[in-house]
Amino acid sequence: MVSLTAEQQVSLPMLKVGWLHQTFVHWPYDPAAVQALLPSGLTVDTYDDAAWVSLTPFLMSRLRMPGLPATALASFPETNLRTYVRLPDGRDALWFLSIEVSSAVMLTAHAIGVPYYVGDLSLHVGEDGTVAYAGTRRGGEPSYRLTVRPGTPIAAEERDLWLTSRWRAATRRAGRLWEVPVDHEPWPLATVGIEEFQQSLLRAAALPPAAGEPLAHFSEGVHRVRLGVPRRVR
Repeated sequence: MVSLTAEQQVSLPMLKVGWLHQTFVHWPYDPAAVQALLPSGLTVDTYDDAAWVSLTPFLMSRLRMPGLPATALASFPETNLRTYVRLPDGRDALWFLSIEVSSAVMLTAHAIGVPYYVGDLSLHVGEDGTVAYAGTRRGGEPSYRLTVRPGTPIAAEERDLWLTSRWRAATRRAGRLWEVPVDHEPWPLATVGIEEFQQSLLRAAALPPAAGEPLAHFSEGVHRVRLGVPRRVR
């Protein structure tokens, strides 16, 4: 069972940030199709006998390193394409298939194996209550457009937690697996209606076309995210 609250406290964070106006769009997949994209040592995690891939656009808000002045704060859109995995010791984690970002400063995370791609991204909260996301990777492909209308708050049930709450990310660097611990308050989740959606990120990640309509969640976000120092997976 995935935990509603952080599984560890990150007392000495590498980064502090907020993740705001986040939409989660989830597709079920044949586990074998996702396992083929994972490095050695990671096992695809499943729910209802399916692997899941999620597109998650949001605003990276007030990104800063501890101790830096307020003038060092940065905010910009980001969009992740992720799946759900188990580490060799059985703990659950996220594996990022790609991360679209509008700030080139995030490319420094390539040093710890995070697959960032710079592009032209936007996020707009409309007066009518809709939230519109768009992005195109540098070079013109892949791209996405998504407009959603957030609905009413929900009490997270088991599948909602499984799809949204993870407390570590796995990366691969120098032939070894690493984990990045994450600590933040529980996601406040709501229903959401998708009004426009087109994307080519799944194809760019070498995934087959998704079958059927996706599931979706919305969250106004979490403000006190603390990312820990990467450590080797044993």
